[in-house]
Amino acid sequence: MMSIDKRGKLDEAFFSYSVSKSGTVFLEWYGKQVKILKGKEAKKFIQRMQQAADEKERQLIMAKATGNFKRGNER
Repeated sequence: MMSIDKRGKLDEAFFSYSVSKSGTVFLEWYGKQVKILKGKEAKKFIQRMQQAADEKERQLIMAKATGNFKRGNER
């Protein structure tokens, strides 16, 4: 894990998520919704989050799920 997070950014816990009754996952970055996961993708994400060892690993999973969303339109 250390080789992935050399600058220690994942310690800040800036990603969060919530799951609706229908199983849809809403991923947020600093409280702003950036991605919605549905169906198989949402189930796979929830399973990975439940298997994560610690908060830093959860942050990495959420960062990978959101992908490269920052392209000048975040405010």
